Amino acid sequence: MTASSGPGVPGSVVGPEGRRGMLLNELQPGAENAIRICLNVQPHERVTVITDRETRDIADALVDEIRRVGAPSSLFVLEDEAMRPLTDLPASVAADMELSQVSIFAAQAQANELPSRMQMTDIVNRRRMRHAHMVNINRQIMLEGMRADFHVVDAISTRVIDRVRKAKQIRATTPAGSDFTANLNPDYRWVKTSGIISSDKWGNLPGGEVFTSPGEVNGTFVIDGVVGDWLCDRYGNLKDTPLTVKVEKNRLVSAESPNQALRDDFWAYTHTDDNSDRVGEFAIGTNVELREIIGHILQDEKFPGIHIAFGNPYGAHTGADWYSSTHIDVVGAQFDIWVDDDKIMERGRFLI
Repeated sequence: MTASSGPGVPGSVVGPEGRRGMLLNELQPGAENAIRICLNVQPHERVTVITDRETRDIADALVDEIRRVGAPSSLFVLEDEAMRPLTDLPASVAADMELSQVSIFAAQAQANELPSRMQMTDIVNRRRMRHAHMVNINRQIMLEGMRADFHVVDAISTRVIDRVRKAKQIRATTPAGSDFTANLNPDYRWVKTSGIISSDKWGNLPGGEVFTSPGEVNGTFVIDGVVGDWLCDRYGNLKDTPLTVKVEKNRLVSAESPNQALRDDFWAYTHTDDNSDRVGEFAIGTNVELREIIGHILQDEKFPGIHIAFGNPYGAHTGADWYSSTHIDVVGAQFDIWVDDDKIMERGRFLI
């Protein structure tokens, strides 16, 4: 555990500490958005911040903003707590979360670490903590997506969720060849994660999506955006080497790409357990302040359009009664979307 000491003030000579101070100043608007707007941290609340060495500068900016609010915090650097890739959430982190009302995970994903993050969100769900999930957060996202006006994002998210909660079917197409339908299960709940985080549902930051677990998805999804988890860092933006998947009765039946390594890694990931190939999440991105797909799943899944995920259906929130140890999001671009017979998006722009 690393003590929560504050960053120094940049000096007139731009040495290492000066550069660090300049970086913290650059990150401050995004950190302020996260702490004051998205999480609404109050002086009487305690915050657990979890990071890694690669993401330490962003975590320092978040801790600095927590200090400005006047709230106490603890900062954990994962490499100081356990060997990576993590097999389990470090006991020291889990114990500290039991004392906090708010938590933040701002670190880079490594292969096979998803179970440890699920252990973390199990604590969040049980204790109804306000939790910001910032997997693979980087400087670009802090300067772009984290500077969004999340009240605007929340407003469009509310309009979208009001439409889809009453729907029986959603159809989506793209110029790249996506064409699929999702029949919705009325027993499953829609969830809004617009960046305004409450104790009802932890959320990714930057925020901007509504999601459910679908009843049944059928059709073709051309992934010309990004794929999730650790594959995102390895393969980035897929605009030039899209991955085309076919889904029948909610199960992945084929995957093809000009990049064979991508196809093989994705296929292996989606066959980790019996439900890893099952569509567990069906989502509409609502962050209308994003301008382009940048090759990072944390931000790109909020880009206006459709994304789905194979694996875990977040049953604690959606009501789905099945489980998977994996969860991998896939993102496309330039969607037309129909909610029942009502067209709500054309080429990635909302019509509502």
